[in-house]
Amino acid sequence: VQLQASGGGLVQPGGSLRLSCAASGFTFSNYVVGWFRQAPGKERVFVAASRQIGAYYATSVRGRFTISRDNAENTVSLQMNSLKPEDTAIYYCAASAGRLIVSSMMIENNYDYWGQGTLVTVSS
Repeated sequence: VQLQASGGGLVQPGGSLRLSCAASGFTFSNYVVGWFRQAPGKERVFVAASRQIGAYYATSVRGRFTISRDNAENTVSLQMNSLKPEDTAIYYCAASAGRLIVSSMMIENNYDYWGQGTLVTVSS
């Protein structure tokens, strides 16, 4: 089982970035997939998640970020627009085999597999 995140980098405030996560070794379409982030000196927190039907977002990113999945390609992406300096963090993709309700998708312990993280820096 492997999750490989990519797409991080340096972007100016107000800019956009697209993260991707490629999955292998499990039946991707049956899993909840999500993105979490960890800012310097802070705990890892929920960003967004996708079930077979429906996408869910943290309040801080709703309206700016969009999660999308391609079950045929076993990938999940996070389109990040209108980026702010406070979006600076290491972003992790994760997958859960559980039938998660919305509140449970925000809890990292409910995820079974994790990618290695990709660094996003928002700075001028």
